Amino acid sequence: MIGQKGIPTMAGGVEKHVQELSVRLAAAGHNVTVYTRPWYTPAQRRRYSKVALVSLPSLRSKHADAISHTALAIVHAAFRLKPEVVHIHAVGPALLTPLARVLCPSAKVVVTFHCIDRQHQKWGRFAKIMLRLGEVMAMRFAHEVITVSKTLQDYSYEVYGRQTHYIPNGISVVNRRPAQLIKRKFDLSSQSYILCVARLVRHKGIHHLIAAYQQLHTDKKLVIVGDGAFTDDYIQEIHTQANTNPNIIFTGLQTGHLLEELFSNAYAFVLPSESEGLPIVVLEAAAYGLTVLASDIPANVEIVQHCGLMFRNRSVPDLVKQLMVVLHEPDIVQRTGKLARSHVLKHYLWDDIAVRTNQLYQQLGATEPAVLPRLVQLQR
Repeated sequence: MIGQKGIPTMAGGVEKHVQELSVRLAAAGHNVTVYTRPWYTPAQRRRYSKVALVSLPSLRSKHADAISHTALAIVHAAFRLKPEVVHIHAVGPALLTPLARVLCPSAKVVVTFHCIDRQHQKWGRFAKIMLRLGEVMAMRFAHEVITVSKTLQDYSYEVYGRQTHYIPNGISVVNRRPAQLIKRKFDLSSQSYILCVARLVRHKGIHHLIAAYQQLHTDKKLVIVGDGAFTDDYIQEIHTQANTNPNIIFTGLQTGHLLEELFSNAYAFVLPSESEGLPIVVLEAAAYGLTVLASDIPANVEIVQHCGLMFRNRSVPDLVKQLMVVLHEPDIVQRTGKLARSHVLKHYLWDDIAVRTNQLYQQLGATEPAVLPRLVQLQR
């Protein structure tokens, strides 16, 4: 697995995807190696569950981090591992798909298309050109391309004429926890807040959510969980926008039990993103039985049209209107949350996603048939 920052995941949809997929493939008996970056995963860590970890350096900057690490990982894989499958994640790293084909001629190269990254506002013109070129390299040179949403599958065919395999993101174990850590650390109790979990980058639309929340009259707090990604200016902007409102709480990056508590005890979940692939965080919120209010971009609609609420993308007035529905219609919130949980349990389980990915490897003739264990036991 190449392209991700590392595992175990701290934040990031790609990292979550790679972690859940790798653990299941390794549990089935495959030799799985995940390349990691030392600033994300400690360099001395060599294994996660049954997954081998290889730490390689990168040029840690906004534009060079991913591509430099991907190049080193492909070279290392070619001369040290001689893999049957090189699985590249995201279109930035996919820029080097031809290099993987040349250096690993006996391997099958698979690319997972997670998101149209060039739509993200943090990138300048040159970076967007390179990200578009990454899409081209994936579509032309990968043996197979996986898309995590039907929206991306349609895009790949319409723009590049490439037939891809739709294998979505998923959900794993849901641990419901009482409000203990969050009570002590943030003075939060059950059902007392609206939750947003996202990287603090502009295309996630946090500024739209804060602007809308500031127009509400409610005793429910707004809790924003996440940190930036070379976006210090944006973080300063939204903190200033919050204007020291004591009911807007920035928790920073949270993982483990504390994050589980935040999901378990929220009243509702909001994702105001302007661009997504297939947001894992929406699936996770739904798995906790939360009503999800999301922007009406195609990737969100793919999930939320069946079991949630939507507002017009970038429209603060419409977001205010829908938030008022959430705040004043608890029966709708409860009913929609139950529907959301039922929907994602039926359609988005990591076990099923790992099976489908393994089947794709087998179709390529890259692996022997394997029976993947059922690792997900969700609380019903």
